[in-house]
Amino acid sequence: MTTDTFRVVSRTDDIPQGKTLCISTNAGEVLICHTNEGFYAVDNLCTHAAARMSEGKLKGCRILCPLHGAAFDVRDGSVLSKPAREGLRSYPVKVENGDVLLGGIS
Repeated sequence: MTTDTFRVVSRTDDIPQGKTLCISTNAGEVLICHTNEGFYAVDNLCTHAAARMSEGKLKGCRILCPLHGAAFDVRDGSVLSKPAREGLRSYPVKVENGDVLLGGIS
């Protein structure tokens, strides 16, 4: 069993509910999503055509690709609609003392 190391990537106040924030990591770009259920993180590139998910729309816990409209669940990265067939990688997120912490990256 591995223990994720978390690092602070933002303040909660920096990402209004219903909005996203793209950050650069050693693993590539990660999209932090603030839903009414909390904060979640997924890869920023669509698995269908490599469009930047940060240019799409966040609707509840669904993120829509701006290029072809594929939808993904930001809670786990799973595909919700075609044309995508492969889910987005998701990352663990914690909120502590007003900070958003991202795990699973170096």
